[in-house]
Amino acid sequence: MFGEILSYIYSGTLHVSLDKVQPLYQAADLLQLDYVRDTCSSYMFMNVERSTCVDLYKFADVFSLDSIRKTCLKLIHRHFVEFSFNEEFCSLSVNQLAEIISQDELDVKEETTVWEAVVRWVQHSREDRLHHLPSILSQIRFNLLTSDDTAAILEHPLVRKDPGSSAFIRDVVQKSPNLKPRHGMTTEMALLFNLNPHKGTNEIFFMNPREGKYISCSYEPEDLPYFLDMTVTSDNDIFLFIY
Repeated sequence: MFGEILSYIYSGTLHVSLDKVQPLYQAADLLQLDYVRDTCSSYMFMNVERSTCVDLYKFADVFSLDSIRKTCLKLIHRHFVEFSFNEEFCSLSVNQLAEIISQDELDVKEETTVWEAVVRWVQHSREDRLHHLPSILSQIRFNLLTSDDTAAILEHPLVRKDPGSSAFIRDVVQKSPNLKPRHGMTTEMALLFNLNPHKGTNEIFFMNPREGKYISCSYEPEDLPYFLDMTVTSDNDIFLFIY
């Protein structure tokens, strides 16, 4: 990487690629080369996607690249179930894992999914990680589990092997904190409609009947022709059927 740095110093040209950007950033950070560091940071931010977000999240967390870290977290939360089976997920630090599973935005339908992900993470390096289990368990929302689920967790070999984990779970269940459901456990319905489209109205209304709230979105008439219908995908993309 220092060869790349020297080339930049002499030529003023910087070549960045996904396989080089992290060590290049590290070298630039060590040498306090702000332009190289900023270029690498921007490149990583523009390349946050499903295939890179866990790796970039870990890197951004170490180097305090907050905008990259937050963007990666959004993708990890949205695709948590998929990522929790990946090898990269098992390479997360205990603090990184705790941050991910502590969030309301985690897209899971059941809290048991979070517990199962924790089990896979611990078992990936059991001897080194078992003592972290009580601190990780503090991020699991036991009030969202059934009594049968909780009983099954208490009987799990990892928990039975660690008295601290068992005591922690019993204490949490007894106190019964009322933690809110995760993002994937609730469904919001949105009604999208255009009032009097044939009269030139340039507003689309978004309404959440459950909360009784709505917002309006204005647009320029020439930018949006008359449309017949709208739909929203599970990824929150809005499609308009126009004519």
